[in-house]
Amino acid sequence: MAEPKTKLTTASVAKFLNALPDEQKRQDCWAIVEMMRAATRAEPKLWGSNIVGFGAYQYVYADGKERDWPLVAFSPRTPNITLYLSPDFEQYDELLAKLGKHSCGKVCLYIKRLSDVHVPTLKKLINASVKHMLKTNKPTKRQSARAAQ
Repeated sequence: MAEPKTKLTTASVAKFLNALPDEQKRQDCWAIVEMMRAATRAEPKLWGSNIVGFGAYQYVYADGKERDWPLVAFSPRTPNITLYLSPDFEQYDELLAKLGKHSCGKVCLYIKRLSDVHVPTLKKLINASVKHMLKTNKPTKRQSARAAQ
């Protein structure tokens, strides 16, 4: 298996987000940082060059190989902000119906800006995703130590 491109780095999340040229997207991203920080009780870390992740779990591929991945994450892409949540979106149909303007991929929720969505519903969706991920996946050793505290 090839080395994954997206892995945990030591790069500065603040430097990355503060360099975003669009002021509104920058403000929205900092608000999402606070939502995800509250849901995971973890500090943001940069994964690869442009994914801000919180916490970590061990993703197991079909061939049995394991890889760390954030419990929740987001990336300020063009034209949307991509949120990486639990892959089981169908269980969140009721919340998604109340969310507002968005679209979904298999594990991604796409929003253009926070003003397009109902923020309390987005917070509930992030919290539900984190709870589901912690219940159904093997946390990394670092995440296990935090959960024991």
